[in-house]
Amino acid sequence: MTPNEGRQFPPALAAAMAVRFDYADGDGVDFEPFAAFLSADETTDWFRAWTGNSELNGNDFRVFGQDGTGGYAAFWLVRPGRALVEQPVIFLGSEGETGVVARGLGAFLWLLAGGFGPWEAATSYEPDWVPHPNRELTTIAQQFAPGHRAPAASVIEQATREFPDFDDTIMELCR
Repeated sequence: MTPNEGRQFPPALAAAMAVRFDYADGDGVDFEPFAAFLSADETTDWFRAWTGNSELNGNDFRVFGQDGTGGYAAFWLVRPGRALVEQPVIFLGSEGETGVVARGLGAFLWLLAGGFGPWEAATSYEPDWVPHPNRELTTIAQQFAPGHRAPAASVIEQATREFPDFDDTIMELCR
C-alpha cells in the first residue's frame, strides 16, 4: 500500500465507528472514533511525536480513533499483501501503553461488541472495570464478521499470542 492508499473506512469499520461509545463516567468504553482515517501526513506527525524519532513515517498505520487522553487505535500494516481488514488492530497510548488488541477487523468488531475499546483491551489499569456488551455493536459484528465470533478475552489473547514482541518492536523505534 502507498501512504495515501486505503484511507477510506471499510464498510464494517464505518458501521462500527458510527456507533456512539458511552464512557459512562469511567464505567464505559473510553473510545472516540474518527469519521475517517488520519491522513498520511497526520499519521507520520503523530508517530514521530509518539516515538520521538523524526526518521520514521506512519505508513504502516491507519489510525481510526483515540481514547480520551489521545492514545490512538490503528490498523498495523504488518502482513504484506493482505487486505486492510486482515491486518491487526493496535493501540498506542498517550502514556506509552502498547498492545495488539485484535488480529483483524472481524475480531475487533467482536471485541467492541463484548464491551471493550482499544484502551481497555490493551491495558489492565482498572482491575475493577467490568465490560458492558453492546447490542448495536453485536448486531454489526454478526452482520460483518459472523465467522470471527469470540469472547473479548479470547480476541485479546489470540492477538497477544500472535504478536508477542509488539511492544519490543515499537520500543526499538523510540528515541
